[in-house]
Amino acid sequence: MFPTPIEKTSRTWQITYQTFLPLALLLWLMPLLAVALFSIKPEADFVSGGYWSLPTYFAGLENYGRVFFQSDMPRYLLNSVLITIPTVIGCVILSSMTGFALGIYRFRSNIWIFFMFVAGNFVPFQILMVPVRDLTLDLGLYNTKTGLVLFHIAFQTGFCTLFMRNFIRALPFALIEAARVEGIAEWRIFWYVVLPLMKPAMAALAVLIFTFIWNDYFWAVVLTQGAESQPVTAGITSFNAQYRAAYHLMSAGSIVAALPPVAMFFLMQKHFIAGLTLGAVK
Repeated sequence: MFPTPIEKTSRTWQITYQTFLPLALLLWLMPLLAVALFSIKPEADFVSGGYWSLPTYFAGLENYGRVFFQSDMPRYLLNSVLITIPTVIGCVILSSMTGFALGIYRFRSNIWIFFMFVAGNFVPFQILMVPVRDLTLDLGLYNTKTGLVLFHIAFQTGFCTLFMRNFIRALPFALIEAARVEGIAEWRIFWYVVLPLMKPAMAALAVLIFTFIWNDYFWAVVLTQGAESQPVTAGITSFNAQYRAAYHLMSAGSIVAALPPVAMFFLMQKHFIAGLTLGAVK
């Protein structure tokens, strides 16, 4: 049923595995290594067609300096922060309350409401592009950070509710019953009994949602335009001119844009890994 551990296989298979594993890792890292190489190459190398050659000289300081001090990259980074942080807070708060309601209370439509939250995750997001864009235009939210935040909260709450509801269902229900016997109000049960137990799940969920929203490109392009509201993932394309692409600046901008989620992962690695398995038993 489960694959045999590599330690228990034949010596021939172990050697084959140890040989191909570094090759597979190198193949997976090649795009990242290419972006890192492009980010330190001078513009003249691309003009002369030397895309994959070694840099004629180290231009990393020049490229990153232009990204930070001669472009709107700081503004794009600030937009990403102003979009991602409120979205994470909104999703965690809403999903904590909906997860509590669907995980604790038993009523006739419970499973159907939960199904509606889950079913939204299976809708291909591409088919929502036109109606969502028209809706933001009608509400005056197009090309605003507020519109992007509200959309992300609405779209991510389904997954977050699934996550929180399964975690709450795994908590000892005897704690809820004991609190009710003592006559504690339901909102106090949520605030003083359930919420403290949900802190590991909330931390894991915050890391996951931060990564999802920060790395979003599709909706950033569909719902925003211009430096006043675009996040960094969409703002990188501003380095392209009308007749040529500034690959060295785009690569440097990509490295800069990738640093916050990478740093978040290493700082919150335990919570990130826990987020992949919390509630899985349900």
